Amino acid sequence: MQLADIKTVYFIGIGGIGMSALARYFKRRGLSVSGYDRTETPLTRALVEEGIPVHYEARPEAIPPAGPDTLVVYTPAVPAKFPEMLKVTEGGYSVLKRAQVLGLISRGMQCVGIAGTHGKTTTTTITTHLMKTAGLEPSAFLGGIARDFAGNYVHGASDWVVVEADEYDRSFLNLNPEIAVILSVDPDHLDIYGDHGQMLETGFRAYAQRVQPGGRLLVRHDVVHHFEGLENVHAQTFGVGAGDYCAQNVHVRDGAFHFDLRDPLGHVIKDIRTALPGRHNVENAVAACAVTLLAGGTEDALRKGLASFRGIARRFETVLRSDKIVIVDDYAHHPTELEAAIGAARELYPGKTIRGVFQPHLFSRTKDFAAGFALALDELDEAILIPIYPAREEPLPGVSSQLIYDKMRLTNRRLLSDEQMLEATAELSDGVLLLLGAGDIDALVPKIVDQHQKPVQHG
Repeated sequence: MQLADIKTVYFIGIGGIGMSALARYFKRRGLSVSGYDRTETPLTRALVEEGIPVHYEARPEAIPPAGPDTLVVYTPAVPAKFPEMLKVTEGGYSVLKRAQVLGLISRGMQCVGIAGTHGKTTTTTITTHLMKTAGLEPSAFLGGIARDFAGNYVHGASDWVVVEADEYDRSFLNLNPEIAVILSVDPDHLDIYGDHGQMLETGFRAYAQRVQPGGRLLVRHDVVHHFEGLENVHAQTFGVGAGDYCAQNVHVRDGAFHFDLRDPLGHVIKDIRTALPGRHNVENAVAACAVTLLAGGTEDALRKGLASFRGIARRFETVLRSDKIVIVDDYAHHPTELEAAIGAARELYPGKTIRGVFQPHLFSRTKDFAAGFALALDELDEAILIPIYPAREEPLPGVSSQLIYDKMRLTNRRLLSDEQMLEATAELSDGVLLLLGAGDIDALVPKIVDQHQKPVQHG
């Protein structure tokens, strides 16, 4: 199916962050767009307000008739036996996964594909903001709600498109990027790949080889050895303290990170400021700067863009700051991401007590990385574990948050239900509270914040 042929698009799982961005793209093009999702959320309500009908129960009769100009887009999270999936797979429809549609859209455009087991959403969003600041006017499909764009889809006026290159289900192999970025290659999604070696070979190395002839591959300096020996692909590196594009003199001043950026020719841009927390985000910013420079951006655009970048919902998002307590909401769902979030809190709030609530995401990930989660959470002063968010998965025998709890060495830790956690966090009166996880913990955030605002309102 050609993009130009499509007139009607139906989404099964329209409320996902990636799916909703595609829905907005097609709606912006003037197509008829509608869809199903399991649960009503602020994101699905926003789609409805934008003129995209959404329903929340199986309604095969609501699917537009099959035809040469009708496309059905689905997410792998939807079971194959779901009634709407059965209708479209058996009814002669053109059916594509989200990743295949992203590949269809980006084909023929100058694609920036940003891959990595963590950091994709932040880096994709910073890159989009910097490129817009530079006047390059990219379109973008983001994995989070960017404050600067008030959404997860950015409509651009050029051939540039910035996308998250997702390793899950080998989705990124649908892309042929002009500029590819690889931020990290930590073990993840082993339910898909089997082991880390297969993830590297059939995932990330295969993705690196999809770079357009004459295109660019940017790899974090300490993982570039995984990409040696690729035919017709030469990697440049980036990092903090090392790499062709390198952040130097990193320090915190007036509550924000500052650094100098050295490019491959040795030119140094002095004292760039970013409000993003943590050295991992300095590294993400360096990758975004490198892409923007390669695409034709200027030093001035980097300075202005990083200084003005307002961040992303649920990426170390400060949801409450008072004289006594700071509450931060973060999407961290991998051990490395937990370490980064806790480390950022330590650096930004030295001397304060750092507490964390963690909701593990997926039974399979909990099983694979229980020891890593335990090690990361041991860096907190106090930890609360709540039940696993299952997402697309069925329970696994013997796998629960208890698995992580039992491997932790931190004595000040608790295993609580959601309700017990709300009671426990309501009693806090000082320090920093990190709310960590990629599940539905974000639905509890307003309740936690409200508990700490009420005394202020009535005091």
